[in-house]
Amino acid sequence: MTRASTPVHRPFEEPLLRLEEAVARLLEGVAPLPAEEATLAEAAGRVLAAEVVAEVALPPWDNVAMDGFAVRARDVASATAAAPVRLRVAGEVAAGHEPSAAVEPGTALRVSTGAPLPPGADAVVAVEETSAWGGARAAAGAVLESVVEIREAVPGGANVRPRGGDVAAGARVLAAGDRLTAGAISLVAAVGRERVAVVRRPRVAVLATGDELVPPGTPLGPAQIHDSNTAGLVVLAGRAGAEVRSLGIAPDDLDAVRERLREALGWADIVVASGGVSVGAHDVVKDAFETFGRLGFWRVAIQPGKPLAFGRAPRGPGAPPGGPVLFFGLPGNPVSSQVTFELFVRPAIRRLGGHPETGRRLERAVLAEGVEKSHGRRAFLRVRLAEVEGRLVARLAGAQGSHVLSALAAADALAVIPEEQDTLPPGSEVDVWRIEEA
Repeated sequence: MTRASTPVHRPFEEPLLRLEEAVARLLEGVAPLPAEEATLAEAAGRVLAAEVVAEVALPPWDNVAMDGFAVRARDVASATAAAPVRLRVAGEVAAGHEPSAAVEPGTALRVSTGAPLPPGADAVVAVEETSAWGGARAAAGAVLESVVEIREAVPGGANVRPRGGDVAAGARVLAAGDRLTAGAISLVAAVGRERVAVVRRPRVAVLATGDELVPPGTPLGPAQIHDSNTAGLVVLAGRAGAEVRSLGIAPDDLDAVRERLREALGWADIVVASGGVSVGAHDVVKDAFETFGRLGFWRVAIQPGKPLAFGRAPRGPGAPPGGPVLFFGLPGNPVSSQVTFELFVRPAIRRLGGHPETGRRLERAVLAEGVEKSHGRRAFLRVRLAEVEGRLVARLAGAQGSHVLSALAAADALAVIPEEQDTLPPGSEVDVWRIEEA
């Protein structure tokens, strides 16, 4: 292939950045994206941009909590299993229907869970504590039982959900910045809202680079391999909350990579390229990006994933509103690519999406076997976690080379080994990140 231009390679002059400094630099000035209206289905998992106020009370009226009989508590105050109280059954109230009768002294109404509490009643006796007889159910659904026997005394308010007992009308039920979990979505629907204002989902464009790459499903030619990075990075970006677009595979050609980046800058909030960020003769990604923007750093003291590019560029024509487009050039080795995504790209997606927490939750575990790593770099080992005698144990998921996808596939967490520790014996305590959580 004829190269359109020659990349300019930088000497190893700048020191390796510590992880915390690198993350702080990339998140500096990064703010949540503008808000947009979304349906409840579209809003799931996203962050509210404005508070939600209840349009109705929850429940909207005094509500029956279980199947049984609505009564006046004073009428059944003496009821016991040995000496039950008998009341005349005056009718029935089903869920979704208004009461057609009131509970008068000496009477009861059969009620269903979720039905409005009929006028005159102040308690419900569970059906299990009653016996009713005196007739059969009519075709139209009316109850002909003339008598119910109450075997349990209940206080006023028993088995009744009072109006507004959960949420008062006009109350704020969710605040700006809250994440819309399944429970929060149900709450929004219950108070009558079908749309909400949420932070826009970050757009992430994923580009693979390398003359050796062909798409999965394509027969391999000499010296070719299937592109595995795109598939994995698309999943990770989507799970972090992004809208994702694949830009396919670009060859190791400066102009070809430039054209893919130009396309990405007209759509994306974040561009993630894998491969071509080291100092080889055909590593052109950093130089291609500097046609459009400025690189911030590209060497971090981590293992795997030391060669890393990060930068910012102005948005291209047609891009949605927001700040500069963030660019990440990740290593081409598949394990390094996914680990550095976890460390750097995921926090940026979370910040743009309005999530207050950008990092993973750390837990403590003990190593099942001894480990070694390179001096001065923080290592992220692929491990599997298990509870053993009340302790969380981390066991290596396989060989730890940056090309070993089988270990990555078997892992459910990353074990973090600090820079200053080159070897750790079995039983050592380490921090772990569960990487299979959303």
